Amino acid sequence: MTDTYRLLDADPAAGPLADEVLLAPAAREPVACLWTAAPGLVVPRTYAARPGFAAVQADFAARGCPVHVRQSGGGVVPQGPGILNLSLAQVFAGRPLDHSEAFYRHLCALIGDTLAAFGIETRAQAVEGSFCDGRYNLAVPSPTRKIAGTAQVWRRIPGHAPDRHVGLVHALILVQGDPAELTARANALEAALGSARRYDADRTETLDRLLPPAERPDFPAALKARLQETLRTRLPLPATTPARPRPEP
Repeated sequence: MTDTYRLLDADPAAGPLADEVLLAPAAREPVACLWTAAPGLVVPRTYAARPGFAAVQADFAARGCPVHVRQSGGGVVPQGPGILNLSLAQVFAGRPLDHSEAFYRHLCALIGDTLAAFGIETRAQAVEGSFCDGRYNLAVPSPTRKIAGTAQVWRRIPGHAPDRHVGLVHALILVQGDPAELTARANALEAALGSARRYDADRTETLDRLLPPAERPDFPAALKARLQETLRTRLPLPATTPARPRPEP
């Protein structure tokens, strides 16, 4: 196993599911990928089970907003220009539940440390009203707004011990764009599926809007370069966790 993450290039043909190709090479070494995708929406498999999903999916595709189904959990998220995706994958021993929160914290810390170099303070927390809300969003304070969402997927490794899994953790980082437009796309899908769930654009923010106007044009490239450098130096998590102490008799 390598000391740091090996950066892999995303397959452009894979679109918004590009990070799922990390599951196979991660069985050999920790890997990471930074990637972007064409405009569209991505949903977990629970959405695909909803009545009428196939028809709604075809309608959105005809309107230039394809809806893709991912393996990880969470909710509906937009993809497209201005959104940078970061995924990490590595092997763990034991139950996924024993590693899940640490893996989320690891990803959030990696992104948070990188953003601190640009003077952007973040913390991991839920942001009620944002699309794909979860405990390990990254948010900025005063007022609290989501700037990144996270999700995970776990897979057994064929031919290995049953307690060996590959964990993949993903962050969708809102670098540029209009939060209102991104949120409207997510709301349109919920409405088309007959869901009463709606999201509030004021609960999300894009990172470039937190910077002085003069710094905004160069920010996406600078952020990607800084994340790449962080990945080259950041150690993956240990594959095993210390045994939990037994309760006193």
